[in-house]
Amino acid sequence: MGPPCLVFRWTRWSWWCAAARQRGSAVYLFVFALFRFVLRRDAGSVSIADILLLVLIADASQNAMAGGYQSLGDGALLVAALPAWNYALDWLSWRFPRARRFIEPPALLLVRDGQLVRRNMRREMVTADEIDAALRKEGAGDIADVKAARMESDGRIAVLRKDGAAPRR
Repeated sequence: MGPPCLVFRWTRWSWWCAAARQRGSAVYLFVFALFRFVLRRDAGSVSIADILLLVLIADASQNAMAGGYQSLGDGALLVAALPAWNYALDWLSWRFPRARRFIEPPALLLVRDGQLVRRNMRREMVTADEIDAALRKEGAGDIADVKAARMESDGRIAVLRKDGAAPRR
């Protein structure tokens, strides 16, 4: 006899498997709709709050699919509450500059007038090779051509060249 989910008689296992498939499908469609219609962000702009949201939604969704809650609605309610908090933090950081300083880390200077700022590099554990790669990506062949390079709050390195040339996209 095969695995319990492949049994064609309606036994207790096959009922459980059908319910698990329905719960999994319902949670997947709910989370998909949540990300598609509520959390409209660029894929490249991921903040700490966004990563936290993904981890928490994954955990809450797993419990909803496995039947850890009393009903599917309990799991959906918890999963829906998480993006509400994420939205509230985004709104607070947009509306109030003091909150923004607490919620989002400030840009960190890594290169100043063609010189590496080693203290900040150590703080963020960024190597000179990583900075060189970011400079090449932005079209600055040499560090001497760079007026400033900053690590943004999303981890991206933004480069301002001395000649004022536009960065590559």
